Amino acid sequence: MISRLTTQRSEITLNASSIATGRTRMSVIKNLIHRPMRKLDTWRDVIRGFNPAWFTASMGTGMVSTLLYGFPYEWSPLKYIAMGIALLNLLMFVVFLVLFIWRLVQYRDFFYILLHPQLSMPLGAVPMAFTTVITSMVTILASYEVAWMPTLALVLWCINIVFALLSCLAIPFLITSHQKHAFENVNATLLLPVVPTVVASSAGAIVASVHSGTTAVAVVLISYALWAMGVGISLMLITFYVVRLILHKLPPPETIISVFIPLGPLGQSSYAIQLLGVQALRVFPDGLSQMTYLGEVLHSLGFFLGLLIWSLAIWWFTHAIYSVLYTRFCGPVPFNLGWWALIFPTGTFVSSSGELWDLTGYTFFRILASTITVGIVLLWIVVILGTICFAWTGELFKPINTRHLEVHTYVEGEDVQSPEQRV
Repeated sequence: MISRLTTQRSEITLNASSIATGRTRMSVIKNLIHRPMRKLDTWRDVIRGFNPAWFTASMGTGMVSTLLYGFPYEWSPLKYIAMGIALLNLLMFVVFLVLFIWRLVQYRDFFYILLHPQLSMPLGAVPMAFTTVITSMVTILASYEVAWMPTLALVLWCINIVFALLSCLAIPFLITSHQKHAFENVNATLLLPVVPTVVASSAGAIVASVHSGTTAVAVVLISYALWAMGVGISLMLITFYVVRLILHKLPPPETIISVFIPLGPLGQSSYAIQLLGVQALRVFPDGLSQMTYLGEVLHSLGFFLGLLIWSLAIWWFTHAIYSVLYTRFCGPVPFNLGWWALIFPTGTFVSSSGELWDLTGYTFFRILASTITVGIVLLWIVVILGTICFAWTGELFKPINTRHLEVHTYVEGEDVQSPEQRV
């Protein structure tokens, strides 16, 4: 009898504690709903804390739209879902651009952002996010034969390559001349300023597909130049990053997702060179009649190089998965905007795999692209929901001080020049 009473009391205690826990959770949820931006001092910190890393969310969303629209297995509802996500991406890009310009105008700290070793890296995400808007527009509207679309796409692409070149040429110079970096603290975000030219080259192939004649030839030639510039520098930086991993091991949990970033230039360069080869075969026999076989050579070379780089991307994809799983096994991985590095780089690998399926017809590439696309969509849902929740609390808008920076200076005796004097 006594044991029964003891058991009943323990059950009542457990029920009461579970009810209390449930009430606590509900109170926390209500507190989050009724107190947005509770981790910020004022609402102005939303603008002050907005940084270029937000554009990686637009990059990932645009990539998901492109992957769903070109899903290897035809299913008509996916086209409409992809169109809806493309519109969402356009809205995100416009909102992010307005907020970023607002920050630059109000606080006038663009110069300090350029000198900041962390905030300057995601500036390359701005032209890459813009590229996803352009490619989605061309891909979706091409089937509807919109008369003004080719001209608009060409104008937007030209604007985009200007910013891509500025990112690729200016920021690496500031990295080597002004910014202060420690080798053990370097992560893969170092690639972000140089990848926009590779992404712009793939967009150039897509834009060229809706043009003909000298316009298409010029776009393809410029795209090849952009591809070579971005891929060459990316391979140098990836080598540098591998040495850093060997000597100082994996990044901390806060930045471990960044190990996926090198997959971006690898997958995108494979995808771009294949697309450019297809367009070269189409436009060069007529555009460059003095080089009769140039189109066929570039088409074959595009497939061959695309396959080789795709193979290298497999190694990095596997290494990145191992790294993240190992870090998660050792402890928690805190959520931040860096989680968007899971989406776009992996999406470039899928795009490359899908293009290999188009060129070869091998079912392996079709199944691989389809399987990873499903995983990317699920990851995108998780990451975008996490972004909304942490943005609501203000966690993702915490301002970073850009005014007090440790920058590289040249010293001759006691004469030390400030970065303002040397710019």
